Amino acid sequence: MPEIFALILLIVISLGAAVYAVFTKKTITALIASGIISLSASIIYLLMAAPDVAMTEATIGAGLTTVVFLYAMKHVKGGEDD
Repeated sequence: MPEIFALILLIVISLGAAVYAVFTKKTITALIASGIISLSASIIYLLMAAPDVAMTEATIGAGLTTVVFLYAMKHVKGGEDD
């Protein structure tokens, strides 16, 4: 029963971060919200007994993709956040 509450909480966090990522004006905060979505998805996969998918999502989705996008944003000249 506590797993259901944890799943519902993670789904609400994911939906909140998704709405925030869509409606925010700053690119960096949208990127961080996207990382939160990936991290909560990996926890959901772990709770649903899929540890291999959870590890892959945490590594690639939340970790590597967020770091690559942050690196790319650092090296792009100009943009809407100037």
